[in-house]
Amino acid sequence: MTVELVSVGTEILMGNILNSNTQYLAEKCAMLGFNMYHQVTVGDNYGRMKEVVATAVSRADIVILTGGLGPTEDDLTKEVCAEVMGMELVEDPHTRQHIEEFFHNNIYREIPANNWKMTTVPRGARVLDNHNGMAPGLILEKEGRTAILLPGPPGELYPMFEQQVFPYLETRENASLVSKTLKICGHGESQVEDQLIDLIDGQTNPTLATYAKVGEVHLRITARADETGKAAALVEPVAAEVKRRMGDAVYTEDEGETLEMAVVRLLTGHGLTISTAESCTGGMVSARLVNVPGASRVFMEGYVTYSNEAKMKLLGVREETLAAWGAVSAQTAEEM
Repeated sequence: MTVELVSVGTEILMGNILNSNTQYLAEKCAMLGFNMYHQVTVGDNYGRMKEVVATAVSRADIVILTGGLGPTEDDLTKEVCAEVMGMELVEDPHTRQHIEEFFHNNIYREIPANNWKMTTVPRGARVLDNHNGMAPGLILEKEGRTAILLPGPPGELYPMFEQQVFPYLETRENASLVSKTLKICGHGESQVEDQLIDLIDGQTNPTLATYAKVGEVHLRITARADETGKAAALVEPVAAEVKRRMGDAVYTEDEGETLEMAVVRLLTGHGLTISTAESCTGGMVSARLVNVPGASRVFMEGYVTYSNEAKMKLLGVREETLAAWGAVSAQTAEEM
């Protein structure tokens, strides 16, 4: 089953705000086992919105739209979806009551006339309560097509999705999705891909995808099946083959573990300690290590020797080495 995301708002197209909703919803839909092939952003223009929504509902089983549900003239999402899906707009008494109560508990007691726009919903739509704002969310179902309309502000969207939309989507998708992330250090993304290209190109279930991070590469292996155990069984042999090829460069399978956390874990497990000698990094290595809980058991001391004088005085680097090779060299680093 496929899901498509449509983000509504000229402010997104102009780069005025960060569209965090798309990342959040894409991650949640992947967790539920849905396929996603398109994510679209469209401005507050009726004609262009109609074209985008019509295309989306024609190629995806479920379309999730965010934004454009407010009271202003350029909030057009509900009206466009109602037209595309052939659903008449009618007033919803429950939403009207919600807006009246919202303003009754607000210092601005008088309700602006344009706010009544939010009380209309497509006939037959499932109305999603907004406990953190005024505009309700909506689920529209007609002739096998589904459109889910959510408010744009993350403070309204996230709880509405978690409490009302996620349970609804669970009833729509029977597949289970299992992912495992292998974190790799000491290799660039192109090097990792080169060693795993046959696995990346040859797999459809599970799939493999590389993500370049600062100083490391993350490899995500994802499988789907009708049961979680079956999906996990598809992931494990591929993960084992990746670890066989990449060796010790795979430093963790724990998505929450950073490189410095892995270093502290390994040092603790082997009863070893560590000291650092840094130059251009200015103490960054030691800072990352001491930020890990339990680092005091393994971290002894750290030196930041930025100048040549400090390198010679504190670390015993020879003046001849600095003269011959310079401060930024493998030879100097080795003596440090």
